[in-house]
Amino acid sequence: MEKIYKETSINYVFYDNGSKVNLIFLHGWGQNIEMMMPIAKPFINKYNVLVIDLPGFGLSSEPKEAWTLYDYAEMVNSFVKELKMDNPILIGHSFGGKISICYALKYKVKKLVLLASPYDKKISKPTLKMKLFKILKKTPFASIAKKHMGSTDYRNASDMMRNVLVKHVNTDLKEEVKNIKCPTLLIWGTKDEAVDYEDAVTLEKLIPDCGLVTYDGCTHYAYLERLNQTISVLESFIGSGK
Repeated sequence: MEKIYKETSINYVFYDNGSKVNLIFLHGWGQNIEMMMPIAKPFINKYNVLVIDLPGFGLSSEPKEAWTLYDYAEMVNSFVKELKMDNPILIGHSFGGKISICYALKYKVKKLVLLASPYDKKISKPTLKMKLFKILKKTPFASIAKKHMGSTDYRNASDMMRNVLVKHVNTDLKEEVKNIKCPTLLIWGTKDEAVDYEDAVTLEKLIPDCGLVTYDGCTHYAYLERLNQTISVLESFIGSGK
């Protein structure tokens, strides 16, 4: 499906089950919908599920100006309003996780799931995409990596998306995350070379109502490397009464 927002064409998939539970999945930098579908599919027949190609990636066009993370969060909120997905549960990986943090700081969120999400300035670098690609090539998801991550890193990104990346990298949310009020779940691999596991330990302490699930020996793509475990953890977290 396609939505036009601020002159930007946004590709998305939406599964409407008339549920009171709304799930929104946001992918990482240089990725697209397909990278989130392995953890979204188990829920598409039970809850209302939205998966977005973030502007500048996948089949979505680039924004007309260099968006901030809060601009991306505002875009997500436009979907929430249009699709009546009030009080959603946001599930974001890396860049998508940082957008989810910004969303939770500004709008009402039922729960938040952060998959190896950066939150301060020192974590991400312009060469982050290259490192992530090298990591993922060593996993069973190498074919997905080659198909969906091969051409949008910093070196060959457009000037517009380079500017977006700079804004992303320079956005420090370390103090702001203390104001997140919803229950938050972190899923992190101890061998994450993009966002250090120690940052996960720190983030768990910074967010008031937060828990950390550790995948020993896994990388920045821990959520895919232990897919069945991730689905089980998400089912438990989403379905809990809290």
